[in-house]
Parts: sequence; structure tokens; C-alpha cells
Amino acid sequence: MSTTWELNDDDKYALLELLPRATSVAQLTIGRTYGGIRTVGFPELKSIPFDEADIKNKVKKVAAAVRAVAQKQEDPTTLDTAADVFETATSITKTRETWATVAEPAFKSLRTTLAGADAELTDKQEELLSEIEELAENITGDKDAQQKARSWAVTTIPKFIYIDEYPDLAGHQDIAAYIQRKSQSQLNDSDKNFEKLCKVAGLDPEGLQTLLGQNDHETRNQLVNRASAVVTAEIKRLWKDRALKIRFNLDAHHLDTIISDPTSTYDVEINLNERSRGFQWFFAFYIAFSADTDGGHAENAVILLDEPGLYLHAKSQSDLLRHFDVDFSNQILYSTHSPFMVPTHALDSVRTVNIAEGAGTTVTNDPTGDAKTLFPLQAALGYDLAQSLFIGPNNLIVEGVTDFWIMSAVSAYMIETNRTSLNPTLTMTPAGGAQKVSYMVALLTSESLNVLVLLDTERDSKATKAELLKSRLIREQNVVFVSEAFTPTPNEADIEDLLDPAIYESLVTESYSAELKGRTLSLNANIPRIARRIETGLSDLGIAFHKTRPTRLFLKKMASEPEKILSDQSLIQFETLFELINSRLDKQVSRGNKPFEV
Repeated sequence: MSTTWELNDDDKYALLELLPRATSVAQLTIGRTYGGIRTVGFPELKSIPFDEADIKNKVKKVAAAVRAVAQKQEDPTTLDTAADVFETATSITKTRETWATVAEPAFKSLRTTLAGADAELTDKQEELLSEIEELAENITGDKDAQQKARSWAVTTIPKFIYIDEYPDLAGHQDIAAYIQRKSQSQLNDSDKNFEKLCKVAGLDPEGLQTLLGQNDHETRNQLVNRASAVVTAEIKRLWKDRALKIRFNLDAHHLDTIISDPTSTYDVEINLNERSRGFQWFFAFYIAFSADTDGGHAENAVILLDEPGLYLHAKSQSDLLRHFDVDFSNQILYSTHSPFMVPTHALDSVRTVNIAEGAGTTVTNDPTGDAKTLFPLQAALGYDLAQSLFIGPNNLIVEGVTDFWIMSAVSAYMIETNRTSLNPTLTMTPAGGAQKVSYMVALLTSESLNVLVLLDTERDSKATKAELLKSRLIREQNVVFVSEAFTPTPNEADIEDLLDPAIYESLVTESYSAELKGRTLSLNANIPRIARRIETGLSDLGIAFHKTRPTRLFLKKMASEPEKILSDQSLIQFETLFELINSRLDKQVSRGNKPFEV
């Protein structure tokens, strides 16, 4: 396994202290084999400059300078000999390491001889000697410096804490027994979890026992009441299922964690041990990780969780996700099969894990895999989509998911480039086909929401419009056809026709490259809609056409090279469509909830 790490400014400074030449290093790689051997690499580390011709030239100049100084001596033999030995030793340049190993003692010998002869070089000559001397020192010391840097890297990366079994937190604690086991260094897992509870709640078990011995029950009760208020406030913030109250109850040597529902009729108090398995898990998780990440051993750790929230129902799993986002500075990685643990607000953080017999286990941020792998993601998106239907007061219904993808991506690009985009208050919803648009319109208008419909221009869509108007579900001006973005207006048009036909064809050929290998896709120019032309052309080759494939590729290229996907003409047509939709929305909003009044 190999990982790549980015260095912050403090990391870079620490690295330079150990490896001064790492001025260009902003990343490092750390790997580990199954045998536990770690490897560290600095891919951006530049090699030490080593110019053989330049070195020989400087060596000759230094040797000549020494010989010139020798002529000023009564006995020049010593310095002449030293110059010859120096030049011979430092001219061996087979490899930088060989040269540096031989040159370093030669530098020391020459300096000793010069000092013994009370001879000095000029400043310029001394600078030349120092340059190649420093080069030799850097080369010979580089191996040790890199090793120190590698050791630093291994000790500096965050700890990884993997958790598959989550802590149990007992609702009944014997403080005296706990203190005794602690004095004997015999704490069990339950005791350690109790310590975490006390840390989060601000309780001191030893202090409580001391107060018990002094019969100071009032102070003890004040302390646990304050702790109860602290924990209750946090649980109310985190646990959205219902407002619960936490009370710590002292009974001599024992501390009980009592949970009650203050909104219930009788406000019955129940020990934590008797609460639902889901709440016990959530409470224990909150206590354990609050303690461990706030000055504890997991403060700067990367936390790896296996199936967190398994005992929680859907709404509480969403609360857990918010807990991850808001209350932890740690990086958290977790596995899940639950669609409610998929952060649909941050899909770029989602990875799918696939296991194949030939390829083994692969993890990717592309939404790929078999049905079992993708089901949680699909279900999460479907749930999020269903929830979003009633969030926005203004809604735009499109026929299919590919229409939704294209419109959303292009509108986002328009915002980035300061062009006309869809009104940001519009909630766009794919109906799943023209036949289902009427049901979606009926559903939304029943909630007194503003509804617009965008339809492809073809026979089924025109029938859909007629049905909507006949049922008086929507005003005629609230139905927009894609063809209205064109001048002149064509008889038929899909969302895909807003794209350059050649570009859309290239998306198809690339996304179907495996099926089209060695085959030619022929398109009938007499078919008015590009998607229909593609479908017919592929059908002639015995290939089924799915618009999602080129559209996925469209989304990918929109993220990396949108200017190559959207021609100037396409931008004009999308802007025309967006302006039309926005103006129809403005008229609808100005009328309020009276769709059929002028």
C-alpha cells in the first residue's frame, strides 16, 4: 500500500531542518508491505547538481592557485605536491558518491597543508574551493540526511485508529470498585469507558468519593447536576430523534446514568442500560470519541470506522453524519452499506469498493460497480431526491435523469463564467420519462408550490402537455419546450440537441469504444434528433443505446475541460433556454398561488 501526503508549512520547515535541499518538496509518499516494512519517498526531491566538467575546471583553478602560492614559499615542494595530490583525487568523477568519498579527505588534507605552510588563497580562490568542498559534504551527508528525513516522516504521519467493535457504556457504575481496580492497575474496558464518561462530563470519581467520606452530599449533588446539564446540552444538540434529558444520580458508592424524555406525559426515567440499543450506541460513541479526540490518544488520528451507526434508524444515522462533520477535526473514513450514511451533500468524498475475481479489491471515486455495490449510493440519491421535492418553493420538472445532469452541469458552469444560469431558487427534479411528468406535477402543485415543466419537443411530450392543460394542473406558459431555445424553432429537439452534434457523437463513440472497436457508427442525417440518430445507428450494429453513458462522460469532461464540450453556439442556446425558464418562473411567482388567474 502506498499513500501520498501533503506537507503544511510546519512540516516543510521540519523537513528542511533534516534535509536542507528539500526546498521543492511539498509531498511525500509512504508505503508499507505485508511484511510491515515501511518505505518513504520524496518524489519532488531534486538531485544534487553534479557537473563533471564544471568540477574539473574548478579543481584545476584551485590546484593552479595553490601552485602559484607555492612559488612564493622558500620551499615550494610541499605545496606543489599537495596541489598534485588534490587535483588527482578530486578529478575522479565516475559517480558523485565515489567522487565525494575521495574528495572530502583531499579537501581536508589540502587545507591542513596550506595552514602548515602559513599560506592563504585569495577570496575568489577560497570561494571556488569552498563551493566544491560543500558539494562533496552535501553528497556524502545526503544519505544520512535522507534517512533522518524518512524516519521523521514515519513518526510524523497521523495515527490510524481502526474500530469495528464499539464501546459499551454501563449505566450503573461502582465508583469504589473502580478506584480500587485503578490503584491496582487492573482497569477493564468498562472502567476505561467510565473514565471517558467522567472526562466528558467533568466528573472526578476520586473527588466524589472524598466528598462521600466527608458526608458532603450537597457538593456531590451540585457536581453531578452540573455534569448532567453539560451532557444533556450536547445530547440535545446531537440526538435529533427526540429531546432527551441526561441525569447522573449518586447513591453512596454508585453512579447511575438516567435518561428521560421530558416531552412525554409522565417523564419516566430509565437507566441507560434499559434504553434502546441505538441510543446506547450513540451515547457511548459520543462519550468515547469526545474523550479520545479532545486531548486523548486519537486527537490527531485518522479514524477508521467499520459500519458505524448500525443500530441507529435512518434519521439518527443522518444525525451521526452531522456529528462527524461538525464535531471532529479528525479525518474520518468509514465503511457502510446504509444509504442513510452516504453524505449526499459531499458525494466527492464517497468511494465505491468492488471485489472482482481477477482484479481483487478496487476502491474508486467513480460511481462504478455491480448492483450490490451501487445500491446504497443509488438509494441515498433517490432518498435525497425525494426529500428535495418539497424543499424548494420553485420547481422545474425535467423528463429524465440525463436531462437533470446536463442542465445542472451547464448551469453550474454558467455561474462560474458569469453567464446566465438557471434561477438558483429552482429545484430541478427528473420525472423518469414524459409519461410520469403529469404525476409529478400533480404531486407538487398539491403542495401549493410553483411548478414549471421542461419537455423535449416530440410527439409524447406534446401529448403530455395536452394532458397537463386538460387536467388544469398547470398554466400553458409554465410548460417550456427545448425547441424554444433554437432559432428557427425545429419540429423536434431534445436536451442533447443543445450540444454540438459532433461533440455529442464523440462522447458516444468514446463511451462505447469497446463495443465499437473495429466497427463504424453510421448516422442517418434525416433523423432530426441527435440522440435518436445515435440510437438508430447503434441499433443497426446490434448495440443498445443508454443515454446515461455519454452523459456520464459529459459530466466528467465538464469538470476538467468544459470549454471543449460546450461550443459558443451551445452556450448561446443554453442561455436562451435558461432566460426563458427564468422569465416564466418570475411570472409564476408574481401571480402567487393562483395558476389560472390572469
